[in-house]
Amino acid sequence: MARRTKEEAQETRNRILDAAEQVFRDKGVSGTSLEDIADRAEVTRGAIYWHFANKADLFLAMTDRVTLPMEEMVQQAAEDAIADPLARLRDACVHALRKTAQEPRCRRVFEILCHRCEYVGELSAILDRHRQCRSSALALIERALRNAVIRGQLPPHTDVRRVAIGLDAYFFGLIYTWLLDPASFDLAKEAERLVDIYLDGVAGRPAARPAARSGKDGAARPRSTRRRAGASPARGSK
Repeated sequence: MARRTKEEAQETRNRILDAAEQVFRDKGVSGTSLEDIADRAEVTRGAIYWHFANKADLFLAMTDRVTLPMEEMVQQAAEDAIADPLARLRDACVHALRKTAQEPRCRRVFEILCHRCEYVGELSAILDRHRQCRSSALALIERALRNAVIRGQLPPHTDVRRVAIGLDAYFFGLIYTWLLDPASFDLAKEAERLVDIYLDGVAGRPAARPAARSGKDGAARPRSTRRRAGASPARGSK
């Protein structure tokens, strides 16, 4: 009986978080009340307060469902024992971009963060939390890049701090821009190339260019020549 009660409580919590995503996206965070969320979730305000201290606490829990798995991937890329830190960092960025484009929940949350939220009033404390998370993420990216330098994947003179700042701004800039007009480019399809353009530039590698090849119909078809991130060019190649 206790187990069933725990499962029901978790189900109610998830339903509240799902409702919060919908209402925050429709009305904006500042324009949303707990009553609005309770109505959408078909629960009482008391049920919300049972799970969350206030709207800010609910907002953080909603964002954590999406962002924490991404942060874990970056953390794994920064581990000293990783043999290919640059590839791990690349995979984390590509995965996050594709997830934003392809998973409705992730897309809604980033849309709320980018375009539906004002960090004022009761949400002002969230800004401090975001600053702390951003600082931690930058430190992890910097560590992964430093490991890539140690393993010879990046030039020894690489300014890993500036590269980390640039990658962070580039990544979130892509998401912000795409959410303004998703029809402007295919984020999921272009994720790999967009990340590689930045990392290849940092590594001092020339941008990959498609090589033409003929198909059965005789028409030229592109063939990718991009190397895996962190791979060294073949000896003797120009």
